[in-house]
Amino acid sequence: MSTATYPPPPPFYRLYKDYLQDPKSAPEPPPPIEGTYVLFGSNYTTDDVLPNLEEQGVRQLYPKGPNVDFKKELRALNRELQLHILELADVLVERPSQYARRVEEISLIFKNLHHLLNSLRPHQARATLIHILELQIQRRKQAIEDIKRRREEAQKLLKEALGTLEGP
Repeated sequence: MSTATYPPPPPFYRLYKDYLQDPKSAPEPPPPIEGTYVLFGSNYTTDDVLPNLEEQGVRQLYPKGPNVDFKKELRALNRELQLHILELADVLVERPSQYARRVEEISLIFKNLHHLLNSLRPHQARATLIHILELQIQRRKQAIEDIKRRREEAQKLLKEALGTLEGP
């Protein structure tokens, strides 16, 4: 099979040949995909839900439920991770053949940390959006104040000009 450096465009461009004369001649865009779909051999879903650790076959190291204290649990997992890394260093020095179990434990801690951080993403996105909107409001208020100030300056200049035209 040979490939071209610059392959021709897909044939869809022919559907838009009369677009400049009649913009309504172009076909409507396809509807958004809902539910599950297959992409490159993998199944995906349009539902934006974070799967829990049990669904992924990973043991959860922090308490289950909606009232998780993220700060406390992240600190506890971080301390546990530091301890396991030190234990891994000790095992590598003393008994190098038994390192695999320690690496699996560290991997489990990392997966739990990663899951906790991913569950905070919606909160982070909401806070980021609020911050962006507040900045936009602040910039718009500054622009309005700038316009008002310039309008007052222009009115002042016009009055001065009118005064000089009328003369003494």
